Amino acid sequence: MKTIESINLIYRDPKVRGGRPCIVGTGLRVMDIVMEQQHGERDPEKIASLYEIPASEVYAALAYYHVHKEEIDGDIERDEDYIRRVKSEASGGGS
Repeated sequence: MKTIESINLIYRDPKVRGGRPCIVGTGLRVMDIVMEQQHGERDPEKIASLYEIPASEVYAALAYYHVHKEEIDGDIERDEDYIRRVKSEASGGGS
């Protein structure tokens, strides 16, 4: 008989980081790990060291991302849009 195993390293809490998926025991969002890999350090082992978390948690975040890619990519895009808007307004380019 098959048994499907689950690794419970990702959680959501509406009171933590806007309900975005985070690594258990932290407020570190899955999207933080993804953005680091996309725009900074690519090696999951080095990302783990950077955030001082076990590599297994980085790999879990990346696996979660690949299952929920559309949602996480949307979250990243909304955050980046917000940052661009705030920077534009701060430099006098806003309306």
